[in-house]
Amino acid sequence: MTNADSNRRLPRAVHQRGVVLMVALIFLLLLTILGVGASGRSLLQERMAGALRSASLADAAAQTTLRGVEWKLWSGAVQSTATPLLCGAGALDGSCYRYDPDNAALYGPDGVVTRFRKSTEWVTTGAATYKGADNNTDFAAPKDGLANNPVYIVEDLGVESLPGTSGGQHESGATGAGSSTAGASRHMYRITARATGADVNTVRVMESTFAAKSN
Repeated sequence: MTNADSNRRLPRAVHQRGVVLMVALIFLLLLTILGVGASGRSLLQERMAGALRSASLADAAAQTTLRGVEWKLWSGAVQSTATPLLCGAGALDGSCYRYDPDNAALYGPDGVVTRFRKSTEWVTTGAATYKGADNNTDFAAPKDGLANNPVYIVEDLGVESLPGTSGGQHESGATGAGSSTAGASRHMYRITARATGADVNTVRVMESTFAAKSN
C-alpha cells in the first residue's frame, strides 16, 4: 500500500466516526425522553396515592365527628329528665339552630346554616370544633395528619311524630318493635360535620339525623 492510498482512505474513516457520534446522541435523546416519562408517571402515581390518603382521612374524620355528636346528644338526653334537650340547653351549645326556613340569616341563600351545609370551601362560621369524646383531642396534630380539626353544627328539626301524621313539616319514625313516640317527646336533630384531609383542598361534608328524648 502506498502513502497515496492511505491518504485517500483517511477522510472515509473520519466520516464514519461522525456517524457513530450522531447515532449515540440519538440514543441518548431517546433514553432521556424515556427517563422523563417514567419519572412523570411515578410522580403522578405518588400524587394519586396522596390524594386517596387525604380523602380517606377526611371521610374518617367526618364520620367520627357525626358519631361523636350523636353520642353527645344521646348522653345529654339520658341525663335530661325534665328540661327539653333544645338548642342552647344541656348538651347543645351555640352551634345548634332551631330549624326555621323563614329565617334568612340562617336558611337564606347566604345564611349561616346554608353555607355550612352546601359550601364547597372550608367553612367554620357558626360551627363548633369537634375535639373527641374528651373534648381535648387535637386532630390537626402531626400524629393524626389532618389539616384542620373537624367542625359541626346541629339543627333541631322539631318533635318526632308518629308515621302518617299530617300537618306541617316533621320527622316521623318508630324507635323499635312495638314502640312509638307517644310516651316521650323526641326531637329530631340533623348533624352536619365538615372535615379536611391532609390538606385544606380535601373537604368532606356528611350529615345524619338523630332522635333524642326531650323528657
